Amino acid sequence: MQDGPDTPAEPAAVTLADRVRLAATARADQPALISADGATLSWAELDGAVDRAAAALSALAGPADDHPARVAIALHNSPDFAVAFFGTQRAGLVAVPVNPALTAPELRHILADSAASVLICTEQVRSAVEGIRADLPALTEPHTTLPNPPGQPARDPAGPADPEAVAVLLYTSGTTGEPKGAMLSHRALLANHEQIGRITPPVVGPDDRVLLALPLFHAYGLNAGLGAVAYHGACGVLVERFEPAGVLELVARHRVSVLVGVPSMFLGWTMLPEAPTAAGVPAGPALRTAMDSVRVAICGAAPLAVGGATRFAEATGRQIQVGYGLTETAPVLTTTLAGTPAESNSIGRPIPGVELRLVAADGEELWRDGSVVDPAGGADDADEPDLEFSSPGTDPGEIVVRGANLFSGYWPDGHGGPDPDGWWHTGDVAYADAAGDLFLVDRLGELILVNGFNVYPQEVERVLGGHPEVVESVVVGVPHPTAGEAVTAYVVRSPEGTVSAAELAAHCARNLARFKCPSRIEFVGSLPLSAIGRVRRSVIRSRGSSDDE
Repeated sequence: MQDGPDTPAEPAAVTLADRVRLAATARADQPALISADGATLSWAELDGAVDRAAAALSALAGPADDHPARVAIALHNSPDFAVAFFGTQRAGLVAVPVNPALTAPELRHILADSAASVLICTEQVRSAVEGIRADLPALTEPHTTLPNPPGQPARDPAGPADPEAVAVLLYTSGTTGEPKGAMLSHRALLANHEQIGRITPPVVGPDDRVLLALPLFHAYGLNAGLGAVAYHGACGVLVERFEPAGVLELVARHRVSVLVGVPSMFLGWTMLPEAPTAAGVPAGPALRTAMDSVRVAICGAAPLAVGGATRFAEATGRQIQVGYGLTETAPVLTTTLAGTPAESNSIGRPIPGVELRLVAADGEELWRDGSVVDPAGGADDADEPDLEFSSPGTDPGEIVVRGANLFSGYWPDGHGGPDPDGWWHTGDVAYADAAGDLFLVDRLGELILVNGFNVYPQEVERVLGGHPEVVESVVVGVPHPTAGEAVTAYVVRSPEGTVSAAELAAHCARNLARFKCPSRIEFVGSLPLSAIGRVRRSVIRSRGSSDDE
């Protein structure tokens, strides 16, 4: 129906919570979220729950400092996470998603650095926090259920009118120090969906069912998954813990049409048996049959081996599309869906609305948005081929990006954000081939990616060094067939030391989340050093790779 002269215009959506409200208006009875147990929450029900949560969180948050109050959310994938996240936005507060598997020391850093005043969490997190409450003066009593006092008015508190207001703090790894909170505005979150929405055919639409198996505390699962469901008014199928056979059955039962995953998920599915197990228990639907409803399968967060992609395509008839991005870019920057089919191992091309350059170490611009830069000045004519057909591509350069989806810098003062012209250095290195497709080469820093999660080598080394029988250690990432990279530690014991690898592994498990713990610990007599006494990580890394062969 068209608006008449007396019909108020539909308000602009500034936040993802606004998109929830729009979906509830247009698709009230349609499913918004489906839990693993089959429980369904309609858009009208979700919107009402978000209203109640927003009112309750506003009351709990109390007076703000220089920034709106921060609400930490340490929950597994569940409707409660979605309600808490959207409710925080609707209340004009800042969400701080937290991995519920973190240990007390890891929780202390994030909760203290963000000065979160409200914590919605699991019982495990609540127990861990009880021992560090003295270090968290801003935090009120943690809640293991969403606060919803009797008689709470189900109304919409005044939300932020400023799209530049910080919507979420996502703690992400650098190459040194402790995790930093990337400040993502409402503008950045929505911009990434607007950009991806310009790709044809559509990646996600209102009639899609999207698999939400990636952790919602991670940028990829949060905005590329849950955010996409809210933005398009689609339906999300929640998975708390990925288990190949069980999740495959959910895909088949709920007719999932969009898979948003990481390499280990797709490889896990290809390794499932097609016949009943030895005990006679059915292995579940055959992979091709279960994937019959899937029209888009997207893999990101870590490199996907060509062999794994090929096996999935052969088994399902579905081609895996690859995406690349970072927490600081909300998160998508490139995809193989943007343009003609890309070569194997490519991360595709920049999505519409994202400008991307490759820059050499000396500052020379090597490539920009599909054009090789002419050293004499300017880029090649857009109507001419980007590269000579015989050229293997550009020299590798650092990926530098600009777009409305970029973050506003790191908490709390915006340091490390885009430069005055809007450009931001990712720290990742890539090259472009003759067709204009991008290929990720390496990271400028020493970051390790395990199933898309960032691991600081120095953080793990500090924990190892805390053991009395460890003299020194070095931690590197080595290629892993399913996780992308595996955390490997080389340790020098004290002369009288007898600590075993198992004992050190247990020591790490007490102080680090599971994905950060070394999967292999090897004792060595010494570490290779450079002339100035620095550990030569490249030598260690090559040794780790050769040991795996």
